[in-house]
Amino acid sequence: MTDREIIVPPTMERIVERAGYAPAVKVGATVCCAGQVGRTADLEVIADPQAQFLACWENLRVVLEAAGCTFEDIVDMTTYHVQMSQHMAVFRDVKNRVFPRGTCAWTAIGVSELAHPGLLVEIKCVAVKRDSLAA
Repeated sequence: MTDREIIVPPTMERIVERAGYAPAVKVGATVCCAGQVGRTADLEVIADPQAQFLACWENLRVVLEAAGCTFEDIVDMTTYHVQMSQHMAVFRDVKNRVFPRGTCAWTAIGVSELAHPGLLVEIKCVAVKRDSLAA
């Protein structure tokens, strides 16, 4: 039987209470992260695109850290973008500052809307803890 662990960082307990999903699930060395968005710990959407994108990456980092992983452990990432052509340059700029380039498969998808008004991006990923790969 495979171990299955629900990952809920302390700063994300409110989202679990409100929305009823886990920020991530760890099965063995693999971590499946639910889509992370640019919101505050009080679940408020951040209006400024650059600040929202930075918060989105920070929320993803927090989830991965709670599972014992880092950005370098991500093997597959999908980003969902509202108004992609309008915001992609800013998103890429933020991504290139905080996320290691060329380290995972990445698919970017334009969508008409996300779960809450004002959200511009959602990042979903799968990570595999690197130190477990050597075993």
